Amino acid sequence: LDTGEVIAGESARTRINPASMTKILTLLVAAEHIKSLDDEYEINEGITKYVLENDCMNVGLQVGDKQTVRDLMYGTILTSGADAAIGLAEYVAGSQDAVVELMNQKLEELGLSDSAHFTNCVGIFNEDHYCTPLDIAIILKAAEENALCHEILQARTYTTSPTKAAPKGINISNLFLRRIEDKDTHGEVLGAKTGYVHQAGSCGASYEISNSGKHY
Repeated sequence: LDTGEVIAGESARTRINPASMTKILTLLVAAEHIKSLDDEYEINEGITKYVLENDCMNVGLQVGDKQTVRDLMYGTILTSGADAAIGLAEYVAGSQDAVVELMNQKLEELGLSDSAHFTNCVGIFNEDHYCTPLDIAIILKAAEENALCHEILQARTYTTSPTKAAPKGINISNLFLRRIEDKDTHGEVLGAKTGYVHQAGSCGASYEISNSGKHY
């Protein structure tokens, strides 16, 4: 990242479905539009229905649960929660469709609109929901340069506000970061987001400062 040089790549400019790596951009757009991290948003039936119908990863939020914007942002990344992501989208822009418009505007701002286009804020498969691995690297770079996004992407664990099912809050983890805690990565991985849909397979994006102090 210090020089912009691509050190290595395989099919780096080939179109892929980014699956839940999509949520990196969801987070970034939200961070640029939120009013207050302490604002609350109530989970509605439309959110829980969407999660159920699309078999999405979720935090475990139920209709009527009130979560802060901070909770929704952490839930979007750490558990890849579609319930949190859609709640965040509705808080930010009024609907998922409206936040997707902001996401595509951000892609244009980053110079990626020729190779990337998103149709949802969750990462559900759609023929028109695509980018390249290089695009994801650029999106992650932009997110890591945002102080709030960086804080959330590097979090190992977080506890949400109380819910009906969990009066003490729901404990969530970034499993990517937790799984590599005892691995030698030749540096320190400071942020990561995984993804999976059948059409894309397992995927992930991460940010590291190497032992030599370089940023990758």
